[in-house]
Amino acid sequence: QVRLVESGGGSVLPGGSLKLTCTAPTYIHGNTFMGWFRQAIGQGREGVAVIASGGSIEYADSVKGRFTISRNNVNNTLWLQMNDLKPEDTAMYICAGGSALSLSSSWFKYWGQGSQVTVYS
Repeated sequence: QVRLVESGGGSVLPGGSLKLTCTAPTYIHGNTFMGWFRQAIGQGREGVAVIASGGSIEYADSVKGRFTISRNNVNNTLWLQMNDLKPEDTAMYICAGGSALSLSSSWFKYWGQGSQVTVYS
């Protein structure tokens, strides 16, 4: 069974920071695009940031300048550094592995369980 595991979520005040971590099996992380998606209660899944194995990146407009995605292809780890968090960033953040540098979830086949991020309003 494919298993992507996220960690690092939590609750912060507006303006605070959190860093999410995702670990994945080698056959996923080493050969695919890795991304972070989020889903707030009652809303659809939204692409946040995606990174190719070679380092190309796409960000959602809503997080540009505040969030940074990065990966380590040696130890199969993906990160999302989130700064200047806002209440509207509150969501379940989900790590995914897919086949395109796209913020559309339809390109992603492998999913984690998610890590909750709450920014107090």
